[in-house]
Amino acid sequence: MNILIIGSGAREHAMALKVAQSSLTDKLFMVPGNPGTSQIAENINISINDFYSVSDFCLKNNVEMIIPGPEGVLAKGIFDFFNSNKSLSHIKVIGPSEKGALLESSKDFAKKFMIRHNIPTAKYNTFSIENIEEAFKFLETLKSPFVLKADGLAAGKGVLIIDDLQEAKISLHQMLSGKFGDAGNIVVIEEFLSGIEMSVFVLSDGKNYVILPNAKDYKRIGEGDEGLNTGGMGAVSPVPFADNTFMSKIENQIIIPTIKGLSEENIEYIGFIFIGIMNVGGNPYVIEYNVRMGDPETEVVFPRINSDVVQLFADTAKGNLKNSKIDISEKTAVTIMLVSEGYPEEYQTKKDIFISEEIKDSLIFHAGTTIENDKLLTNGGRVIAVTSFGENIQEALNISYKNIEKINFSGKYFRKDIGFDLM
Repeated sequence: MNILIIGSGAREHAMALKVAQSSLTDKLFMVPGNPGTSQIAENINISINDFYSVSDFCLKNNVEMIIPGPEGVLAKGIFDFFNSNKSLSHIKVIGPSEKGALLESSKDFAKKFMIRHNIPTAKYNTFSIENIEEAFKFLETLKSPFVLKADGLAAGKGVLIIDDLQEAKISLHQMLSGKFGDAGNIVVIEEFLSGIEMSVFVLSDGKNYVILPNAKDYKRIGEGDEGLNTGGMGAVSPVPFADNTFMSKIENQIIIPTIKGLSEENIEYIGFIFIGIMNVGGNPYVIEYNVRMGDPETEVVFPRINSDVVQLFADTAKGNLKNSKIDISEKTAVTIMLVSEGYPEEYQTKKDIFISEEIKDSLIFHAGTTIENDKLLTNGGRVIAVTSFGENIQEALNISYKNIEKINFSGKYFRKDIGFDLM
């Protein structure tokens, strides 16, 4: 079949590699893609938010399946756009309906959903500018640190964890006064959960599900998890502490009630569910839902899937996941993100990138790159992800670090301690 993947980052590049390897894939298109995906697919220069142009392209090129990468198009209702139009409904979108996407696009909706279905999560309350005084009083009842979450999508920057009460009040006022635009019109204040995080990924047809490889990502720019939050500096899969006992708790206490809850509420949900988990003394709590794959987690999750992912997607679209099985590599995968100097604050782009042809045993995924005058240039804060396999985390890291030396651009920066807390 002909397949279209929406997105331009390393997440979409990692997806594209597995889709391109499938015997079921006839032609693979990327909208808009990147220089890396151009080696395995045809990049198409269409705005991802222009659903009419995307649908016209799909009809003209006999596209039968769309795999959205970023959350924005799901929150804007790309599933509903195709599913509700008779001339487009044969094109299967692997992603939830707009209502299903509220699990990510509204923190308040997600928390209420968890409470309704007895899914373990932190205590919380929701506030707007109209009841900010009540919010201040609620903060005073909590122990530090204080967790503030913008209700809407804020490009991964809408969560603040603050130690000082007065600073938390000031930040709350700023959020409710437009710091994150409309995304912060409502703010969720949560009880802080102390533990270690991980990410669990599920593919669901709305009734059934398969559990994909789990992962742990590293958000902070500095080693030892210090400094500003980023889109992600690296990831590890599998997570050593997520043994069969812990994963069984996640499945029974979180995954099954989530899928059942979506079905009971008649929310169409065909696609990925990314569950951010906090391990608190051996018990899992949901930090957040995302309605797509994570980045950089996809760069370690998808390479560990030995099964034909297109067959899995086809079973998902047909509601046939009950009969599907997934084969996952026993090896450890580690990805390290190479970023531009200054990221996640101000940074320069259009720096020449040199990638040696001598790189072996690593997968190179393009995140923020472009080609101008036949030259590969940096075009973002996160530039390239380097993924390697090993029998353990250290072995995989050693391979990635060796190959990182063969990739160069001015201002290249990367963390040298990915997985430090798992070894």
